[in-house]
Parts: sequence; C-alpha cells; structure tokens
Amino acid sequence: MTKHNISGAKVINFGNEKAPIVIIDNFTGAVELLIEAGLQAQYSQSLAAYPGLRAPANPNYLKLRDGLMLKIFNSVFGLYKNISCEDASYSLVTTARHELTASQSIPHIDDTSPNVLAIMHYLRNIETGGTAFYRHRRTGYETITAERYPDYQKALRLDEEDYGPPAPGYINGDTERYELIGKVDAKPDRLILYRGQALHSGWIPPALPLSADPAKGRLTINMFLTGYP
Repeated sequence: MTKHNISGAKVINFGNEKAPIVIIDNFTGAVELLIEAGLQAQYSQSLAAYPGLRAPANPNYLKLRDGLMLKIFNSVFGLYKNISCEDASYSLVTTARHELTASQSIPHIDDTSPNVLAIMHYLRNIETGGTAFYRHRRTGYETITAERYPDYQKALRLDEEDYGPPAPGYINGDTERYELIGKVDAKPDRLILYRGQALHSGWIPPALPLSADPAKGRLTINMFLTGYP
C-alpha cells in the first residue's frame, strides 16, 4: 500500500494499479444532522444492483469542503471541468445473504469511465463494516476500463466453468476468484472517494443485522460524480 497526504485528506493506493482512494475524516463535523435527515427519508427498493433500500439525499453539504474537494478532483483524479453530482442516496443494506444474486456476491465496478467517481459517506461505526477493494486473480485486474471489460467478462465465464457460480453471500476477503488488496473501515463522518472503475464491495460483517430501519441499519450516503480533464 502506498499513501500520501493532502491537507485535510489521506490518499492511499492498495494495489499495483494507479487507483487512488481518498479518505476524509470528520467531513461535516455534524454527522448527527445527516443521520437525522436519513431517519426522515422515504426509502424504496433499489432498482439497481444495490442489495437494499435507497432514498434521495441532498449532496449540497459537499460544498462545506469545496476547496478541499476541488483540490482532490484536480490533483488526485485529474478532473477539472463540468464536475457534477449525478446521484446521491441514503442507502441501507437489507438483502439477506442467501438471497443475493451471483453478481452481488462478487466485487463489482460502478462504471468503466475514468471520469466517474464514487463517494461513500459512512454515518456509523466500524461495526457496520466498510468498503473492500479487490484484485481479480485470473486477469490480475484491480480496475475495469472499457478496454478491459470484454476480457474481464470472458474471464468471469471461465471462473464459472472452473468454480461454478459464486455462492450467495457478501464477500469478505480472499476467494478462489478474488484477492483482497485493502479495506477502509467505516467511521462516523468518514467520506471516501474512488474511481468507479475500481473492483470493490461493501464489507458487510457476517454478524451484522440487515435492518430496514434507518435508526438501526447500515446507513450510508452514496454518491456518483462526473467530471472531465
């Protein structure tokens, strides 16, 4: 793992590829207000691959750290133009482990474009897990670009021929298909940014209750940003 600091943030790279992960602790200094808004939100089943419930979130609080965020977009991710938030959601992991699909039981990417950034804003303690990053063993890929995507899909089919379909469950560490290269633990008001190309998965502890009640469940805020060099 390599790391360096920007004033107010830590930049780390777990693997062999240039796939930076930025960690900002105490992002708002008022996480209770975000949780309170999350308790009042109206949740529905996610239509995407997310294994649980989502509700709209207001991303305007990112402006509290406008200067720092702009520095990160520019110096870490090389994004300077037309930076915007495409989606912001309160999220609750609720899908039972045995009900996960094959694609939900392995690491995933959010987008093949280098211009898409994912944000995970943790609202609760380490007991709720974190986010893990992986290397695909057969290809050695840690990120999936548009150029790599066809080869990666072919490799997934070969994995299934060799190992069978992935067993349902939230991935927690090394498997015959993937190698864990690093993990960021949840911490109240910790915000992380990474490219959507990175192979990752939520780290869902085996004993964690998957409650649909935002007062008890694994409540986070997830966002997707786009920008251009």
